[in-house]
Amino acid sequence: MLAVLCVALMVLDARFDTLKPLRSQMGLVLTPFYWLADLPVRTWQRATEQLSTSTSLAAENEKLKAEALLMQRRLQKLAALTEQNVRLRELLNSAALVDDKVLVAELIGLDPNPFTHRILIDKGERDGVFVGQPVLDASGLMGQVVEVMPYAARVLLITDVTHSIPVQVNRNGLRAIAIGTGSPDYLELRHVAETADIKEGDLLVSSGLGQRFPSGYPVAQVTEVIRGSGQPFSIVRATPTAMLNRSRYLLLVFSDSRTPEERANAAAEAQESADREAAEQAAPGADTAPAGDADRTPEDSVPAAAPGTDGEARQ
Repeated sequence: MLAVLCVALMVLDARFDTLKPLRSQMGLVLTPFYWLADLPVRTWQRATEQLSTSTSLAAENEKLKAEALLMQRRLQKLAALTEQNVRLRELLNSAALVDDKVLVAELIGLDPNPFTHRILIDKGERDGVFVGQPVLDASGLMGQVVEVMPYAARVLLITDVTHSIPVQVNRNGLRAIAIGTGSPDYLELRHVAETADIKEGDLLVSSGLGQRFPSGYPVAQVTEVIRGSGQPFSIVRATPTAMLNRSRYLLLVFSDSRTPEERANAAAEAQESADREAAEQAAPGADTAPAGDADRTPEDSVPAAAPGTDGEARQ
């Protein structure tokens, strides 16, 4: 009877959403156990820090000061590049820039199943975490949130066999799909033509297609390209840039929450406003509607599509 009950519960959990509220409540109950399981690690870290000698702390302090100076120099360059990028986007009449908001989370558990790559973090629904939210570390994209509990959440890593992400080659913009292989060491690019301009050492970044992952974040670096193997497509393997097996502190990215339709409507309104201002400047003091608007053809009155809308998705 217990075996039949177990099979029935597994079928319900796999096929239906009936047990999701129960799973969420169980996650709330098990949160103290996660905290207790992580208590020895925190205690050991505190004891190790207290036992550090003043000499090692002074040496580490000097090293950190030198690194801070280097990072400040890099930030100055990045600030100049950011301002230049903003000006170029304004010239191209693109959508308004929205800085990504991030939330720092800590890894508190791993999935014991060797055939899945999932981790548990200490931020949940009470912190604003949502299903599908991108997760990254200091080196690149790690995955996305697939299950949210009140005070914890599960993250599916990009190396899981069920995960895929649209990427592009940073060197030339070539688009592809990176598929998880079940190994934490590499990803595979599917359906890459043998004549495609891709080579070892190319950096793969998120393309932003699919409206799930923000564009421009590092994903992997190409380590192997096999052509002419008797297959219709090349075999391309890439190593993830994120430290999937070593990162303990992660970043949850809160991108623009508007839907593609809302972003397209906002871009259309901004374009219409710009057209009206240009027409008023071209014909100042006119009592009637500006002549510039009257002379435009129907094709000219159609606002340009914003980046990331259905037009780009069809490409």
